[in-house]
Amino acid sequence: MTVSVFLLDDHEIVRHGLKTLLEAQHDLAVVGEAGSAAEALTRIPAIRPDVAMLDVRLPDGEGLTVCRQVRAALDPPPACLMLASYTNDEALYDAILAGAAGYVLKEVSGTNLVDAVRAAAAGKSLMDPALKKTVLNRFHDPRYTSLSPQERRVLELVATGRTNRQIAEELDLAEKTVKNYVSSLLHKLGFSRRTEAAVFVTRRQHRPPAP
Repeated sequence: MTVSVFLLDDHEIVRHGLKTLLEAQHDLAVVGEAGSAAEALTRIPAIRPDVAMLDVRLPDGEGLTVCRQVRAALDPPPACLMLASYTNDEALYDAILAGAAGYVLKEVSGTNLVDAVRAAAAGKSLMDPALKKTVLNRFHDPRYTSLSPQERRVLELVATGRTNRQIAEELDLAEKTVKNYVSSLLHKLGFSRRTEAAVFVTRRQHRPPAP
């Protein structure tokens, strides 16, 4: 049987390369593509692919959000393969919670990527069980999980030593909005100072704190 695949990436040339690679296989067919999260959320439910290859970072959102929403809306849901330029434990944690079948770096070889698509279509998880357990244990903190995705992004930037103005510029938000996010996340974490939040993040990620 032919495995139907949907591609989500904001770079057209990346989608073209993936499509060329996949359609060179006799058992794989690209049945749709999108360049934004909004477009994907409209097209995937209509097409109902077996596998959705989703870029993690998009101009209008995240591939992980698309993964969560389409898997919740469709029965049976597509197997989601997350494509990323880099990885870290938090990204893997979010992918696991979103129900992704795998997290694949864009530098992966063509052969391994094709194998990953076939494995995902067959219902297999590409997440290493031991790594999955380690990541879940590290990030399973009720305080952290109480934060919204945007609060987590702001927290990460606070941990790098950025000011509210710098965070606002990076996330394209009003400075007052960032201030509200910082106040909210500090309250949820039980901290009164930004430095406490920064230490909290660096301990979780085992990296030296920003000066």
